[in-house]
Amino acid sequence: MWNEITDQDTLKNFMERMSFFHDSCIKELKYLAGAYIDEKLSMYPVNDCRILKVIVQRQFEEDSMIEMEFQGLKYLKLFPADEEYTCEILDSTMIFKDDCIYWCDCGGMSEKDFDEYKGTLICASKFRWRAINGFMGKADFYQPAE
Repeated sequence: MWNEITDQDTLKNFMERMSFFHDSCIKELKYLAGAYIDEKLSMYPVNDCRILKVIVQRQFEEDSMIEMEFQGLKYLKLFPADEEYTCEILDSTMIFKDDCIYWCDCGGMSEKDFDEYKGTLICASKFRWRAINGFMGKADFYQPAE
């Protein structure tokens, strides 16, 4: 079941339920642009979908794995830590501003910090999330096409 984040109250409840993503990690990302080329090699070059799906796993019994869906993606800044560093999320920020919702893998951030931030930052028009059960571990949630 999808849970919509539509206002400051649902946003606050979500972040508290997720413990501000403390002891979490981003496991997978999937982007759906909307553009494609069909079987006859005709192109539909319009990014009319722009959905980013993010799988997060957490060290908590409740909601240990969730899928976050950012609809109407404006941008994604992704600076993944390399193998010499750990990538756990200790805290996060989520903000509504100017008809956009922002999520950042660092706590205590404000919109003025976003331009210089060297971590993961997502901006979209809408946001929803759902709990995923039975898929903890290393195996891919988003399966490759056969």
